[in-house]
Amino acid sequence: MYLLMALIFVAGYLCIAFEHPLRIDKAASAILTAVLCWTVLVLGAESILPNLASPDEHAITGELRHHLGEIAEILFFLMGAMTIVELIDAHDGFRVITERIRTNQRVTLLWLIGFITFFLSAVLDNLTTTIVMVSLLRKLIDERHERWFYAGIVVIAANAGGAWSPIGDVTTTMLWIGNQISADGIVGQLILPSLVCLLVPLAVLSLTMKGEFQRPATSADDEDHREPTTPFERNLVFALGLGSLLFVPVFKTVTHLPPYMGILLGLGVLWVVTELLHRGKNAEDRHPLSVVGVLRKIDTTSVLFFLGILLAVSSLATAGHLTQVASALKDNLGNVYAINIAIGLLSSVVDNVPLVAGAMKMYPLVSAEALAAAGSDSGWLGQFVVDGTFWELLAYCAGTGGSCLIIGSAAGVAAMGMERINFLWYLKHISLLALLGYLAGAATYIGLASL
Repeated sequence: MYLLMALIFVAGYLCIAFEHPLRIDKAASAILTAVLCWTVLVLGAESILPNLASPDEHAITGELRHHLGEIAEILFFLMGAMTIVELIDAHDGFRVITERIRTNQRVTLLWLIGFITFFLSAVLDNLTTTIVMVSLLRKLIDERHERWFYAGIVVIAANAGGAWSPIGDVTTTMLWIGNQISADGIVGQLILPSLVCLLVPLAVLSLTMKGEFQRPATSADDEDHREPTTPFERNLVFALGLGSLLFVPVFKTVTHLPPYMGILLGLGVLWVVTELLHRGKNAEDRHPLSVVGVLRKIDTTSVLFFLGILLAVSSLATAGHLTQVASALKDNLGNVYAINIAIGLLSSVVDNVPLVAGAMKMYPLVSAEALAAAGSDSGWLGQFVVDGTFWELLAYCAGTGGSCLIIGSAAGVAAMGMERINFLWYLKHISLLALLGYLAGAATYIGLASL
């Protein structure tokens, strides 16, 4: 039964990795994997968990409820954040940013796109930011293959920007909600390595890009297009939406309530404001601008995927598989730097969410009391305290390592789908830039941590 659980998880993981060739949505594979793993665990409890005080279905159900409570905090946070971002987009709020880009110089645009994406991703998330920025590139650059270079920088910048913010990437959010990292700690320690991760590809690519780019011609249909909102409505919702997202770490610090409570507070305020803002409009115009209307646009399949994969990983944690993997990594790689760099590179091939979820279960968060009692092993365990070296470098590596391949992150997959970027083209023109940035950022963090 113990081996069967591992085989089911590996099979499910392969189905997720080969989602496109199999034409089976990864959410379906993740949910099925989770249910099968927990079913095998409860049916073989006595053989899998011989050291458990009472290895029966009641004990396993209790473990399941415990893990589900932790997972629910992440899912509610993501759903609230997704709704806020969709509400801003429905009001065309991102025009506040896009309308201010007026340059025709290739290199200037490259750096503008990189920095806007980097900081916007820290406030929104890397997937949403990529969608917004690729949509912007279509309005700025006419030639498709030229856009691919900028889209590649968008992927690198979105992943780098999400790594240093507690709300910028789902894996960083998981670590923040799990108390492995703090908001001020992750910002202070990772903003410079993440910036280096972006600056290296920008600097290298700037050496080959010269001259001006051609903007798309404006059609009569675009000029006659009716605006869904007024400038006041766009700016108000944009300001309130970003303010709500930025307020979440402050809310958590002041109240000590979980982050999902802060995001739900922001969503509630926006909901009331938009209802009052559009109450005088007819139903046809009002509905797409309401929370009820944008809820249909939420990426529900991603939420279900996170639910399935996190439940599957938690079953392996309960059964003890991840403890064995953690010991093997420690014995073979020796230090947290090598382990995290390997995890980051692996995340360019497989999804970073289960990798981080597995790491969180493999290496338990160490309290100050446990560290004091560790004795000779305190040096190793000291890297797993809150804001410890392992957790901070894990946030960086898992967040940015996926840029090395276009299929290695949600941002890359989104750009690939929107622009039909060829996998081999990205591998030839962008992957090396992303790898150089990734390694340079990791070296920056290691160098700072060694001081």
